[in-house]
Amino acid sequence: MVRFYDPKDEGEQVRVERVLRKGGVEYFLRRSGEPGIGPLEIMVAEEDIPTAEELLKRG
Repeated sequence: MVRFYDPKDEGEQVRVERVLRKGGVEYFLRRSGEPGIGPLEIMVAEEDIPTAEELLKRG
């Protein structure tokens, strides 16, 4: 898995997660900073990056 998206806030994180779920892209969340503070990085399989990027473009 590689970092796909580093959201600026929790609202953006939720939006990106929703798009990925709807598009069938598996992902997981990883804490990048201090525990319990801010949004989580969104990780996807490297081979899913093009699909995930296209899904985000479509919104």
